[in-house]
Amino acid sequence: MIEDLWYKNAIIYSLNLETYMDFNGDGVGDFEGLARRLDYLHALGVDTIWLAPFQPTPNRDNGYDIKDYFGVAPRYGSSGDFVEFMHRANKMGFKVIFDLVVNHTSDEHPWFQQSRSDKHSPQRDWYVWSKEKPANIHDGVVFPGVQKSTWTYDKKAKAYYFHRFYHFQPDLNMDNEDVRTEVRRIMGYWLQLGIAGFRIDALPFMIESKTPESKYEKHFEYLQDMRRFMQWRRGDAVFLGEANVLPKDTEKYFADGDGVHLMFNFYVNQHMFYTLATADIAPLITALNQTKSLPPTAQWAQFLRNHDELDLGRLTDEQRQKVFDKFGPDKNMQLYGRGIRRRLASMLGNHQQFKLAYSLMFSLPGTPVIYYGDEIGMGEDLSLEERAPVRTPMQWSDDYQAGFSTAKKLVLPVIEDGAYGYQHVNVEAQRRDPDSLLNWITALIRLRKECPEIGWGEWEIIDVHNNAVLCICYFWKGNSLLILHNFDEKQYEIQLKLANKKSGQLIDLHKNVTSNADENGVYKIIVEAYYYRWFRVGDLTHLLHRGKQ
Repeated sequence: MIEDLWYKNAIIYSLNLETYMDFNGDGVGDFEGLARRLDYLHALGVDTIWLAPFQPTPNRDNGYDIKDYFGVAPRYGSSGDFVEFMHRANKMGFKVIFDLVVNHTSDEHPWFQQSRSDKHSPQRDWYVWSKEKPANIHDGVVFPGVQKSTWTYDKKAKAYYFHRFYHFQPDLNMDNEDVRTEVRRIMGYWLQLGIAGFRIDALPFMIESKTPESKYEKHFEYLQDMRRFMQWRRGDAVFLGEANVLPKDTEKYFADGDGVHLMFNFYVNQHMFYTLATADIAPLITALNQTKSLPPTAQWAQFLRNHDELDLGRLTDEQRQKVFDKFGPDKNMQLYGRGIRRRLASMLGNHQQFKLAYSLMFSLPGTPVIYYGDEIGMGEDLSLEERAPVRTPMQWSDDYQAGFSTAKKLVLPVIEDGAYGYQHVNVEAQRRDPDSLLNWITALIRLRKECPEIGWGEWEIIDVHNNAVLCICYFWKGNSLLILHNFDEKQYEIQLKLANKKSGQLIDLHKNVTSNADENGVYKIIVEAYYYRWFRVGDLTHLLHRGKQ
């Protein structure tokens, strides 16, 4: 067990090396470039960096098709560059995690090449083969409209192989003990180099049996075995699980404290966007309550956007259509029949609703995850295919190529045109503007770190008798926090009592003003349109004792 549970109050920042900062001028981001931006991340206030895959890859799926688990792709630098980056990051107090992509490999991985070339090879059963064409060849595709099947015939092997994702990503057979041993070896290697944990890619698929007759039974003991190994190698390392599952299934992944430490709350995320689109908080409250029960050491990772499409697959058809109508009305903005391939700033359309969304996400029970570029309100490039529109290079300045690179040709083009072009949206300009999104996000991160109740405490939804205003109250170590969000275009006066709670003044943590209850113990709070209020209940003496807690 991790004694300090550092992840409970962490701020996670997600980025892809290839589009973050190019140091050597070849048009691709690299470790040296990222190392030189650590000061920026430190000033922003994040303390945990989540890296997308950086191992050698044909790069047909943004690096999630790995052909060597123990190296660094040459375009990102050398192993020495990685070690130097880790040294700098750790010295500055950052924890670094990265994607553990072991549900599948690239079809160029030597394991797969050996598996397909010789049916007597030790690696033959490292993948899932079928001599006959499976009856369910079209079932379970992850990318409808792009991916045609989950089984592909290989002429050399004279058999079909299983791939949950694209045909060039054959699935590993986790039922094979040798495969699980190799996964432990991969983990051990990177933990030895200072990695503080892993975001487990495609977790529900990784732990399932994949033969046609298995009915895809999930083996949670595989996950628990991986956790035991990781904690043995590094006691404070964590698993962040990617599992878009229903609330009733989440406890299996946390495994009473023996599974993942954190898991993305896809269910709340999707209902959060429904609330942002409709100003109806009821489904969001239901989602929050359905995902409330967690083991003491477990934590939700709350997020708004990531490197994939905004997946709305858990909403009803009617709810999903309302979100489409509001945030992705054009077919070109939609993907796979369930998602939106846009960034947050362009979806919401104005800074006030953007701030409302980020304030909400930071105030939800769990650990916040920021997607690179969101802190300055970057947009997307819808001329790019599938999920690539939200993966364009970071916009550092209004210099050539947004200050990302000096190269003429980039791994992906920077956004040049329109309101989200780098001439208008960039770090350098926003640093100088006290009213910029960047400075607002920096202040929000600082505020969140001063409110450990959100990461550690108990919480409840308070009914304020308004379908557009969400009120959450947190309690931890004698301290209370009250947070309200108004999703409507109208201002409201909210009246509430804090029955059986620590009472006293409400101290507004944004405006530095106080509110007092009337003679009946009722607080009257004005919440402006598309706005938020964060209150400390009582006083600020807890700050004097923070070091003693």
